[in-house]
Amino acid sequence: MKVNQIKDLVSKMTLDEKIGQVIQLATPFFKGASDEGQITGPMKEMHIPDNMLQHIGSVLGASGAKETRSIQERYLQDSRLRIPLLIMSDIIHGYKTIFPVPLAIGSSWDLELAEKSATIAAKEAAVSGVHVTFAPMVDLVRDPRWGRVMESTGEDSYLNSAFAKAQVRGFQGSDLKHDHESVASCVKHFAGYGAAEGGRDYNTVNMSERELRESYLPAFKAALEAGSKLVMTAFNTVDGIPASANKSLMRDLLREEWNFDGVVISDWGAVKELIPHGVAADEKEAAMKAITAGVDIEMMTGCYANHLQQLIETNEMDVELLNEAVIRILELKDELGLFDDPYRGADEKREAEVVMCSAHRKAARDIAAKSCVLLKNEQDVLPLATTQKMALIGPFANSNDILGPWSWLGDRNEAITLDVGMRNQLPASQLYVANGCGVNNHCEQDLSKAIELAKQSDVVVLALGESSEMSGEAGSRTNIQLPQAQLHLVAAVAKLGKPTVAVLFNGRPLDLHGVVDQVDAVLEAWYPGTEGGTAIADILFGNVNPSGKLTMSFPYNVGQIPVYYNSYNTGRPQGTINAQERYVSQYLDCPNEALFPFGYGLSYTHFKYSDLELSSDLMTPDKPITVKVKVTNAGDVAGEEVIQLYIRDLVGEVVRPLKELKGFQKISLQPGEERVVMFTLPEEQLRYHHADLSYHSDEGRFDLCVGANSQDVMALSFNLHKTKGE
Repeated sequence: MKVNQIKDLVSKMTLDEKIGQVIQLATPFFKGASDEGQITGPMKEMHIPDNMLQHIGSVLGASGAKETRSIQERYLQDSRLRIPLLIMSDIIHGYKTIFPVPLAIGSSWDLELAEKSATIAAKEAAVSGVHVTFAPMVDLVRDPRWGRVMESTGEDSYLNSAFAKAQVRGFQGSDLKHDHESVASCVKHFAGYGAAEGGRDYNTVNMSERELRESYLPAFKAALEAGSKLVMTAFNTVDGIPASANKSLMRDLLREEWNFDGVVISDWGAVKELIPHGVAADEKEAAMKAITAGVDIEMMTGCYANHLQQLIETNEMDVELLNEAVIRILELKDELGLFDDPYRGADEKREAEVVMCSAHRKAARDIAAKSCVLLKNEQDVLPLATTQKMALIGPFANSNDILGPWSWLGDRNEAITLDVGMRNQLPASQLYVANGCGVNNHCEQDLSKAIELAKQSDVVVLALGESSEMSGEAGSRTNIQLPQAQLHLVAAVAKLGKPTVAVLFNGRPLDLHGVVDQVDAVLEAWYPGTEGGTAIADILFGNVNPSGKLTMSFPYNVGQIPVYYNSYNTGRPQGTINAQERYVSQYLDCPNEALFPFGYGLSYTHFKYSDLELSSDLMTPDKPITVKVKVTNAGDVAGEEVIQLYIRDLVGEVVRPLKELKGFQKISLQPGEERVVMFTLPEEQLRYHHADLSYHSDEGRFDLCVGANSQDVMALSFNLHKTKGE
């Protein structure tokens, strides 16, 4: 449809029909519109008028070709203008084939794999009748107490931006209208949600606009540049105003400055939450503030449904605010091809063939293996020999709770557990399995059984971690160590003196004291998804060489938080020459640095870096610097390495980070093979937001570092010179 056709359609709509388009309701409203018993509790308390149900514009959480086609068919029968429903769902890290959580996918440092996982998720969702996914979440995170770190790709805006683009490309493909194996992407949460105070979900966010633009907005801009069709508002405040009522954020920045012309949708219940936030006295004022700020679709509260009509009829609100929102929603429906085919690829037969097919499961296995991060491997305990007798002990030894939060339609019964993955590669007589304890519960009898099996083994594999309820949305924790029952198990096993490997299942960086100091090897597996057990076994037995690198720092303890690699220096930095030993910026009982820093991850081989060269020690706006470094596989097995490029602006108008990631490459090398890796660093990558929010670079000296992680680097320097007047 052309713009004029959409505007003509809007002109034919009644006020009720327009208001319906800006409301999103959950699936039970559409299953049970004529059955009072279907709508209960908070949903019933929304008081959605019965006559409004036939006009609602979008449905949340419907799935399966049969269900989505049925809902759409019934809806269109009652639609005077036959405007189809939008069907939206949370497809975060897989539809039914579940991939590792996004924080794990980020640890792969593999943009192609990230895009592939999104493509597969979109294919399964689309054939099941879903049109829009609420992903990617691109919130920058520095506080592992916040449970939703598992949905992010980490603490770095450059890396988050790269993954944001990859995921949007994967979800949307190149032709949403005609490619019915794609879905529209909704980037979230706009903005600053990852900086909730104290790591407590839904909590206040307070930062300068410069910091917001410098660190927290780039990944959103990248997602929109990649074509994301929707933006979801955040629950938190931005400069004292909740995001869903923040005109400066959504009208001035998103619409005017960034020229975003897509749909803005609230998060679940966020419009009504303007009342407890204290910026709206009632639902009527909440509706007025949200639509004025630019929220096109209200998700799962009744503010728009119950108050927009009155606001318009009393001239408190200009109907054009409603019209422009409806136009954007109809344009999205047209971009998805729904006016031509309201069922858009939902096909029960194809669904049975595509969803959880062998090719998708294989991809999940590959991505899970690439996402694991080897944190410790003393005495080369890993990889394990298949001739060894092994005790697999811990609450995750045979647990299928490995899909992680926001796996929605993932079936735990389809997940490959660690014991199954290991048994598939070992003679049954060589693997002894026992829980030893629960995730949170200690049982002396279970512990005794586990210790006896450990005594009979050559090596012990401890399967430890968080249950999925301990992470994700509303999964904030002040103590990010493993539960005491598991630490007790680790200590008991350590007393045996057996070679011991810890495999961790979790959705956040942990305080690993009580684990890392007691075992010989630590493999961070995150929540690895449907094929997790097989992928981890591939690594444990050396079929796959681990190549993952952290995208979020692991603290020594919770007292350091936030601890992140790209922090600022202070006027009294630790280690300063001539500074008094005590009176510098430091802890008395803990290092300043992370236990495991950003970019860190071991391999079964060793990579040597040498011969770092710059094409020049002088950069100008029209003369980028070429960076070369030789990387050699100095070990005995093939492996993949992530080469990371960092800079530091030594003197800026405002304080600059100690390091900033500006490039990375993942390469594969055979034993003894060496390769010269090249980067191009242009002046554009030296720019930042100044005190007046202008975005440009400063002349002066810069350090340039290349290495295997943010701490272990080689360094050279160069100068930036800009001609007069620039």
